[in-house]
Amino acid sequence: MSNFARITQNPAVMGGKPCIRGMRVTVGMIVGQIGAGVTIDQLLADYPYLEREDVLEALRYAAWRAQEREIDLASAK
Repeated sequence: MSNFARITQNPAVMGGKPCIRGMRVTVGMIVGQIGAGVTIDQLLADYPYLEREDVLEALRYAAWRAQEREIDLASAK
């Protein structure tokens, strides 16, 4: 994994999904909330144990993972 100090993966926590600092807050939840229009400030108010850098690193991690795979759409038909 690249340099993502705040992202942890443990099979015993959330089934091994990437989480924030070992908590039961997944990267997917954060990205989903942002995608649904929730602002970073709203996320921080709803989850006071999160820090701004947690949210930003979750977004960077998701972008990194999205770049990791290439799918040939022409052959996917």
